[in-house]
Amino acid sequence: MSFIAFLILIVSIIAHEVAHGIAALAQGDPTAKYAGRLTLNPIPHIDMFGSILLPAFLAIVSPGFMFGWAKPVPINPYNFRNQKWGEAIVAFAGPLTNLVIAGVFVLLVKFAPISASLAIFSAYVVIINVVLAIFNLIPIPPLDGSKILFALIPQRFHGFKNWMEQRGFIIGLVIVLAVWQFISPVVQKLLVYLLD
Repeated sequence: MSFIAFLILIVSIIAHEVAHGIAALAQGDPTAKYAGRLTLNPIPHIDMFGSILLPAFLAIVSPGFMFGWAKPVPINPYNFRNQKWGEAIVAFAGPLTNLVIAGVFVLLVKFAPISASLAIFSAYVVIINVVLAIFNLIPIPPLDGSKILFALIPQRFHGFKNWMEQRGFIIGLVIVLAVWQFISPVVQKLLVYLLD
C-alpha cells in the first residue's frame, strides 16, 4: 500500500500546485499558464528529489510517514488585480484544493456503497490531503500559511515579514516538530471521526 500512498501524495501535491496557478490566473497573473503549469500532467511539476526520491525513500523505510513537494508554480504578484489579498488568495487555493479532495472522499466513504479496498484507498486520500493542507497552512515561509499571515498583518510590520522570510522557516520548523506530538493525536481523532 506504500506505493499507492506514494501515488496519492504525488497527485495531491500536483493538484495543490495547479490550484495555485489557476488562482493566480484568476487574479490576473498568467505566469503559470505561460510556463505550462496549469496541467495535471505530472511531468512539468515533478521535482526529482521532492517528488520522487524523498517520498519513495520514506515509503520504503517509514511506511507510516510520507512527505514531499512539487516544483512551486511560478507567479508574479505584481500582476494581481488585488494587491493586498492576491497572494493570500493564491496561497489558500492550494490547501483548499486538498481539503476539497479530502471532503469528496469522506463523502464517498460515508455515503457510497464501496468495497473495503476502495474504502482503504479513500482513507489514504483523506489522510494525505488533510495533512498536506494543515502542513501548508503553517504560517512560516515558504509555506502557504505565511502568505496568508503577511496579508493579515499591518504594513508597518514589513520588517517582521522580511525577518520571517530570512529565518522564520528554520525556527518555525523546529517549533512544529516540537509540538507535532501534541498535534498528531488531534489530527488522528479528527480523521477517525470523519471516516467512521
